[in-house]
Amino acid sequence: MAVPSTLGLFAQTISPQKLPFDKICAGGPHPTDPAKVFNEYQAQFKIAGFDPSETFAVELSDQNGSFATPTATIPLESLAGTPPDTSTDKTLTFAIPTNLSGSDKYQLRIKSSSGVVSTSFTIYGTVSTKSFSAYFKSYNGAFFINDKKNSVSFCSGGSVTLTVYNPDPSTPSSSPANYQHLKYNWYKDDVLIPGQSSSSIIVNGPGLYFAKLNYGPCSDDNYRSQGINVISSAGSGGALISSSKGNPFCSSETTILIASYGNSYVWRKDGVVIPGAADQTYTTNVPGIYTCDIDFGGCNDTAKIDLKAVGAINANSSIVAEGETLSVDQGNTLIVTTTTNVSNPVYQWYFNDSPIPGAVQSALDITLAGNYKLTLSGCVFSFKVKYSSVINYNVPKISNVVSPNNDGNNDSWIVPDIYSNTNTHVTILSSLGEIVFETDNYDNYNGWPQSDIEFKNFNPVFYYIIAPNGDSAKKGSITLLK
Repeated sequence: MAVPSTLGLFAQTISPQKLPFDKICAGGPHPTDPAKVFNEYQAQFKIAGFDPSETFAVELSDQNGSFATPTATIPLESLAGTPPDTSTDKTLTFAIPTNLSGSDKYQLRIKSSSGVVSTSFTIYGTVSTKSFSAYFKSYNGAFFINDKKNSVSFCSGGSVTLTVYNPDPSTPSSSPANYQHLKYNWYKDDVLIPGQSSSSIIVNGPGLYFAKLNYGPCSDDNYRSQGINVISSAGSGGALISSSKGNPFCSSETTILIASYGNSYVWRKDGVVIPGAADQTYTTNVPGIYTCDIDFGGCNDTAKIDLKAVGAINANSSIVAEGETLSVDQGNTLIVTTTTNVSNPVYQWYFNDSPIPGAVQSALDITLAGNYKLTLSGCVFSFKVKYSSVINYNVPKISNVVSPNNDGNNDSWIVPDIYSNTNTHVTILSSLGEIVFETDNYDNYNGWPQSDIEFKNFNPVFYYIIAPNGDSAKKGSITLLK
């Protein structure tokens, strides 16, 4: 009499327990191992009726929740603290594929080596929900679109394509565009654009656009692109150029010329193409007529600006460059003038960083060497003056004749160097004994007389007393001649 096999008396069953998670967000930082990314999950189930040699695997559905073409998971070693398997209770540790196409409709089941499959797992925290979100975050971080531009343009009635920027296809971590399975959400003016999930989008309306990586409930607001301003242009004379420092501008500084938003640019100065000037901006400190040919994406326009300087300093029939050194013969006068493009200009001249009293006109007469500066309606111009020839003030004796007629020769009283700019008391008196000049530091460069002395029919005589510190006084007369 035949005895039936006991294996045939019992049905083979796999009973999934509830999953200990409600979604799979793999690919982020590992909580305990900085060298790894997080991708380890567990599924617990009970079995009955199987031979001890039977093995089991975790199967993931396709992104639509179907097991017609299931997705294989990656088996892992058990995690620390995992309860040991028994003849009826099992725990499998697994990872999801790194190229998983993210979805919110995945399901999970167990399949035995003999082909027996379980029903789908129920999700943690639910009564009977089988579907859950599963995403592998291949790229974690911000990214760019359209070559990092802040703006692009298109012609009215046309369109422009926005696409994820990929600077280095050979380096996967350089851009999310290197991971073909990733999905995106596109936004216009902070509003989600429905049905757009690829790495590029065609737009035909102006606005502020940006993209975010779509990791479903695993998404991070930091995983997004820059905002890009999409401009619609008719390309019919509306293009403009502005100057960051205004127009007119201070030519001692630089200004940034900014053209209207476009897709490509060709800059010219006075009709001549500027080599290498192909960006939306151009930096210059040179006045002139600047134009920019702008391609708006199928239509073109030319913007123009007549860039003028606030003004310039002129000397010896030429413009004085910033910091230039001018020359003047000692005793002579150098006349500097200004030109300006400003209405109602305001002037102030400086000598050695101190304002020159009353020097608030467009021109200045210069007789002294030193550092000069002009402020003109907010702009600063600086230059230097040096003596091209120097009068020898090291006279051997005290002069007793002066001819103050502004001819550059013997116009002021000169004393030997031992008495000039030293602690020597100098007094000059009139013929009536009145003190007309007195100082402890006589300066041959700015000597006496310091103002015009009128005389017609006689040559006035003055008297000096030079009293060096610790020495006997020197006395004498000074006759003024025409």
